[in-house]
Amino acid sequence: MTTSESVWTCPFRHDEALEFDPFLARLRSEPPITRIPMPRGDGAGDATEDGPPASGGSGPASGPASGPARASAAGAAHGPAPGPDLASGPGPESGPGSSSGAPAAGAAWLVTRHEHVRAVTSDPRFSRAALIGRDLPRVTPDLVDHAESINLMDPPAHSRLRGLVAAAFGERRVEELRPRTQRTVDGLLDAMADHGSPADVSDWLAAPLPLDTVFELLDVPGPDRAPLRRWATAMMAPGTPDGAAAAEGKAGLRAYFAELTAARRRHPGSDLLSALAAVREDGELLDAREVAVMGMLLLVTGHNTSAHQISNIVYTLLTHPAQLDLLRARPELLPSAIEELLRFIPYRQGVGIPRQATEDVELDGVTIRAGETVHVSYLAANRDERVYDRPDELDLARQDAPAHLTFGHGTHHCLGARLARMELQVAIGTLLTRFPALHLAVPAEEVRWNTGSIWRFPLALPVAW
Repeated sequence: MTTSESVWTCPFRHDEALEFDPFLARLRSEPPITRIPMPRGDGAGDATEDGPPASGGSGPASGPASGPARASAAGAAHGPAPGPDLASGPGPESGPGSSSGAPAAGAAWLVTRHEHVRAVTSDPRFSRAALIGRDLPRVTPDLVDHAESINLMDPPAHSRLRGLVAAAFGERRVEELRPRTQRTVDGLLDAMADHGSPADVSDWLAAPLPLDTVFELLDVPGPDRAPLRRWATAMMAPGTPDGAAAAEGKAGLRAYFAELTAARRRHPGSDLLSALAAVREDGELLDAREVAVMGMLLLVTGHNTSAHQISNIVYTLLTHPAQLDLLRARPELLPSAIEELLRFIPYRQGVGIPRQATEDVELDGVTIRAGETVHVSYLAANRDERVYDRPDELDLARQDAPAHLTFGHGTHHCLGARLARMELQVAIGTLLTRFPALHLAVPAEEVRWNTGSIWRFPLALPVAW
């Protein structure tokens, strides 16, 4: 039995560079299936006064909240309550077993082991479609919760829409994009070199490359790109107490892509959005709402993940000189090195979109009841010592490691994973070749990190050469 019978106090914040979240680190060795309070969402029906409905033995004696902490967390699971200020980070006493944190809004299951995460994300009894219309326990103030969103679909609807989009991100299409990506990277680094040392690699490379790629795929007009980026950023920021900015961002993105979809049906081009807008099933055009929401998701996920990971990878390499030297000496390691970096880097705060059990499911001796919310932690799974030797070490020469879960798993594995890998390989490989003496232009402890959204990345990354 590997679950805690109490609801833990979960801060889900750790903004010190890319250090691994201490809460998740502890769960890796204690209860890998446990109940946690979440800062937002209505947890009514997800827990009882006496703790979560679980089967089996108890968790560790130290760690799970007890006494007042347990009472407040369990009470919070029955309805909305003021959540912690996620922008401020955990206080000195926050963490597992803390009795000092504010009560959270709702409770959910959290799954952290590699095998369990894979099981949940590939089991049709854990549904995302069942979340639609629920004020589900979560980290962010808002999410793309439209019924037309592929992120909240289950098969067969999900399979149908994913199949229509998958060709745009297939291996052949991605490789066709590689020369263009190489030209873009060369141009960006030319401009950085012309600017001179030092320069902010976030501004000159990390931010413009993925955004340019997504905008080109969707053929978004130049004047429209700045507001779209602003809306996408606001939508993923957990630090807004009332969620107003996030709601505004989501509404703005949806309205924009609804209008753009209509325009592409009138005047189609060669872009991905035009192709989706022209798809017919049984003689009927694909629902315009599905096309618009797909455009939203491609922008938000396609830009943020790659942009932040370019900066994260550069920072990680420049602060691990022995590993950087290895990669410079053996450039053929680049593809596998990118995979190890993706496994190692904790790229986000907390957890993402959860699932809901549609029936009672037993997982490693734990009974998850029908209707309960389940979050998985890809970050914790990527550091599972049962799967990876020395999981907390970065080893660019790591051999035969199981696939990491940074791009998810199962039905909702990231559609753009191939494109992201290609962008990272081209960006990082070219940067290191172009600037063989690249190093941080400031001490590592002076690099400023994002604290206003779920993503972990340096706000600026000054480098010199």
